Amino acid sequence: MKIAGAAIAVLAILIAVVPMFTDCDSQGRSLTLANGREIPMKCHWTARAELGMGLPLLALGIMMAPSRRKETRRTLGILGMSLGALVILLPTILIGVCSNPDMPCLGIMRPALILMGALVVGISLAVLGASWGEDSELA
Repeated sequence: MKIAGAAIAVLAILIAVVPMFTDCDSQGRSLTLANGREIPMKCHWTARAELGMGLPLLALGIMMAPSRRKETRRTLGILGMSLGALVILLPTILIGVCSNPDMPCLGIMRPALILMGALVVGISLAVLGASWGEDSELA
């Protein structure tokens, strides 16, 4: 489980950092209102939310690495699948990204977050499946 925990920790860091450099605000793009005021696009808020998702995922990866009890692994696996699903839902359904195909958030940030979220879900599912197959309490 050390490898799974380390992989989730690395993915958590990437989930928190990658959107900060691939949203439209980091590229100097923003919405200009009729009164001339500029506000960030919704991909900026997705990037902020993913930053918030990175911390609990990092904690999960750190806790998963030394876990030895199958109940703990099951719980962390279920939590990891839930957090991974949220990583996917933020740029696709919950907040979203810009709809312009020329924007970096649509071409880079959203696919990267979907891939990383799917990897977190897959690793967590593998941890959950492995914990059901264990016979002893201290494997």
